[in-house]
Amino acid sequence: MNISRITCLIVFLSLSAMVMGQPRGYSTTNKSAIKNYESATKLYDSYQNQKAEVELKKALEKDPRFIEAYILLANVYVDMNNYPAAIEQYLAAIDVNPNFYPTNYYTLANIELNTGKYEDAQQHYNKFLSFPGTNQAFRSQAERKIQSCRFAIEALKHPVPFNPENLGENINSKYDEYFPSITVDDEIMIYTRNRPDVEGSNHYHEDFYISHKINGKWGPSENGGNQLNTTGNEGVPNFSTDGKIVFFAACGRPDGKGSCDLYYSRLNGNVWSKPINLGSPVNTGAWESQPSFSSDGRTLYFIRGIVTGEGIHEQDIYVTKIGDDGRWTVPAKLDSKINTEGEEEFVYIHPDDQTLYFSSDGHVGMGNLDIYVSRRQPDGSWGEPQDLGYPLNTWRDERGMLVGPKGDIAYIASDREGGYGGLDLYSFELYKGARPLQVSFVKGNVIDNKTEAPLEAAYEIIDLETGKTVTKGYSDKITGDFLVTLTAGKDYGLNVSKQGYLFYSDHFSCTDPADIKNAYSLKVKLEAAEQGSKVILKNVFFDTNEFALKASSNSELDKLVAFLQSNPGVLVEISGHTDSTGDKQKNKILSENRAKTVYQYLINKGIPATSMRFAGYGDSKPVAGNDTEEGRAMNRRTEFTILSVKN
Repeated sequence: MNISRITCLIVFLSLSAMVMGQPRGYSTTNKSAIKNYESATKLYDSYQNQKAEVELKKALEKDPRFIEAYILLANVYVDMNNYPAAIEQYLAAIDVNPNFYPTNYYTLANIELNTGKYEDAQQHYNKFLSFPGTNQAFRSQAERKIQSCRFAIEALKHPVPFNPENLGENINSKYDEYFPSITVDDEIMIYTRNRPDVEGSNHYHEDFYISHKINGKWGPSENGGNQLNTTGNEGVPNFSTDGKIVFFAACGRPDGKGSCDLYYSRLNGNVWSKPINLGSPVNTGAWESQPSFSSDGRTLYFIRGIVTGEGIHEQDIYVTKIGDDGRWTVPAKLDSKINTEGEEEFVYIHPDDQTLYFSSDGHVGMGNLDIYVSRRQPDGSWGEPQDLGYPLNTWRDERGMLVGPKGDIAYIASDREGGYGGLDLYSFELYKGARPLQVSFVKGNVIDNKTEAPLEAAYEIIDLETGKTVTKGYSDKITGDFLVTLTAGKDYGLNVSKQGYLFYSDHFSCTDPADIKNAYSLKVKLEAAEQGSKVILKNVFFDTNEFALKASSNSELDKLVAFLQSNPGVLVEISGHTDSTGDKQKNKILSENRAKTVYQYLINKGIPATSMRFAGYGDSKPVAGNDTEEGRAMNRRTEFTILSVKN
């Protein structure tokens, strides 16, 4: 089974339903025509559509007013994907007797809606609704689909900007390429390619390919390697924002729980680990695919569907979270504002963690699968989905879209003319109304301050206003690298810690539009917890000329509390420092009061007074020049220093 591309079936009435709804007997008395029709019925039921077509044409030659033959021939053409011919047959049946079978109008309108004939579809839905006593479920669907017709007619009049460009031969080939994922620094892309096992073979399978940017352009793609790729199907890869974890779907593996399961692999240095099945409760006997991992490092969105003999059905978007114990929560469906009675096939959470893109055929739209965007509301719920409009959406299936980390460039797969063959990956500028929040990122490298050896260390990003942890994880144990996302509109604190070392802190502002354009690159040097080691508490804040702690300082100070609790043998000094602006004596008093405030906070948290002392040094111990604002800001600081360590 191809795990990345699913057949989306348009539901039409079965022949048995038509017979049950029509008058007793046939609309013809021509026995020879009836014989051809009944022969065609058996052929149709056994999926011999071409032979059924021949029999039905014979029946209609014998009686051009044989309504049932027109209807069955229309169904045959639907199964053959010949929708213009199907429309022609339904219209012929209606022309013979407009009132013979009212549901013909509903079925005809479905075909017209899903082939872009919106005005005709609207007319025929309305005609269907004019008949009293028709199927209530179909009536409800018709009323909703009339809304789609109206939406589509207006969307055609007001197209959105959309000018896709092929990503070129470094990405695309004569085979199908689709479902890309990109790291938050916009430097690495992973995607699926469907290619033959060996050149010239008719047996295809899906593998991952990876491309790195070179001078702002995507470089030549390389096979993802034997750890990620097998002789089976691997598809729909999704990077964590730092590119250190890739989630994906695979089918039919020995450790699988259903038709397709979700897996993940970690990048250690330059080597991907052996993929691990996410296990229960994420994977079940159903079909799980199309994962999207949030930048919070905790939340995974994916699609779950039910496998039937006709394909995958009842697809909905689910969400699960991983706890500190490494276990996933029981997946929950997103609510009915997102999931519908139709099919939801694709989901993508942008690195801003506030903007959700997905495909669905159950919302008002252009027909078939459209791409929608929903935005997280202040209460944490998802807002009303917005159809992305024409020509980004059409009456065909739009099966997903990746929005790049900066939010202005998006990616789709298309088999449009001018490509390299099959589905190719294209990029385009996403119009402003469909963009996510802007994001920046912090790229860090953690090393030992003395040896400069890379360190695996815990990091976390904290929303300084709320004190809540936005994301956390570990630097690479081989390289010491980490990469985390910052979303516009907030101030953030960064903490990096490792057992046996003093913790490191920093902060970043993303409240100004200019700030969000900055990407921060840090060399995080951790000092061993030994006599003489010191840490600048960069996330301890006071108002100008005040010594009362701001609430945004609590997260940082709680880190210090945790350090002192786990190292009861250390004696530390809390020190306050100022720049050289103003009266020296007042600065010394202010710095001492600030140090005392921190000292008192720690005592209130249970740290013994005997393990601490405090001091204010005013401007006597600068770490930078006082002739610039940047230097003065560095000198205004709170520190803690280890004075002694008892074994």
